Amino acid sequence: MIGAMLAEAWSAMGANRLRSILTMLGMVIGVGAVITMLSVGGGAKAMVEAQIQSMGSNLLIVQAGSAQAGAVRTGFGGTTTLTAADAEAIRELPGVTASAPVVPGNAQVISAGGNWQTQVQGTNEDLLTARDWQVVQGYPFSEADIRSGARVALIGRTVAANLFGNSNPVGETIRVRNMPFTVQGVLSGKGQSLDGRDQDDTILVPYTTALRTLFASRFGNTVRFIMVQAESADAMANVQNDMTALLRERHRINAGEDDDFQIRNLAALADTAASTADVMTLMLGAIAGISLVVGGIGIMNIMLVSVTERTREIGIRMAIGARQQDVLLQFLLEALMLSLIGCLVGVVVGVGGALAITASGLIQTVVTPASVILAFAVAAAVGVFFGYYPARKAAALKPIEALRYQ
Repeated sequence: MIGAMLAEAWSAMGANRLRSILTMLGMVIGVGAVITMLSVGGGAKAMVEAQIQSMGSNLLIVQAGSAQAGAVRTGFGGTTTLTAADAEAIRELPGVTASAPVVPGNAQVISAGGNWQTQVQGTNEDLLTARDWQVVQGYPFSEADIRSGARVALIGRTVAANLFGNSNPVGETIRVRNMPFTVQGVLSGKGQSLDGRDQDDTILVPYTTALRTLFASRFGNTVRFIMVQAESADAMANVQNDMTALLRERHRINAGEDDDFQIRNLAALADTAASTADVMTLMLGAIAGISLVVGGIGIMNIMLVSVTERTREIGIRMAIGARQQDVLLQFLLEALMLSLIGCLVGVVVGVGGALAITASGLIQTVVTPASVILAFAVAAAVGVFFGYYPARKAAALKPIEALRYQ
């Protein structure tokens, strides 16, 4: 029986092809828009997650505190209160897997074939662990390099490309602030950070070298910040509390006095960024979903016209024994068929649109099976919802009145 009804629904659609195509066009546009917008939002979220992952996992940043001179207060980092010894002490805390002091600065770097302005960071071997940073050519720092203040450097891909082109830079000499350094390794690519900075445009040197030679007059014996990695996300709160207690004790801060440092939880920043991406995806999907509702209204209008045109047909059906539920099901199937065919075409349009956006280079899109299934399910629900009223109206017709209808 259902097969016969589907065949009749197809025949009814074929009798008015142009009208059926125009009716389905609303669903095509709606489904296509939903899939495309969700894929754009998914691509943006994937990009944010990749940038967050490039920063490292379970990270805490300890910054020097602010300073006050009269009525003027500096921002965080305005004091020189953190030392490499603080980083060593933090490394011994339970739940800490890495603790890297960082002494940042900018410098003009010269090689035999060119020069480049870049960021130079004095640090230790723990920074590679904390940031999940690999050395793809050469080898990383050793403890001996740190202790001796060796003039060795690990360079990012951007620096390597601008100073050495396609040649292997390992073992080559570069001059940082006119001081010779041996390139010991090349770092793996990290891409852009959340603030748009090129993370590969950097050079890492031992922090002892940075403090003694490169930035001696600028930092003295202090570091700008300490990057700490907890062993898990669950351990971060305890590690942060332990670090606060340890640094207050080491810096001789009495009860009631403000900390001379600040601890930032990058996991909270990552969660905020991911939540923002989720909200954007939801907003884009909701905006695109409006077109699905518009398509559903189009289906309802056409089905109401169809009921009016086929009133005598409905009367004849009921006169020869058709029940109300049979008429209701017939018109519901027609509405559902219009919706689902439009949905199938819309899926092709949506996926094609997402691929076209990616190919254009504007933004990376991610088409997931979930977005296709969601669009398909919503389209089917819209077809049933907006097709029910016309179908119910058709089923409620009185046979005698329907037969008299001209």
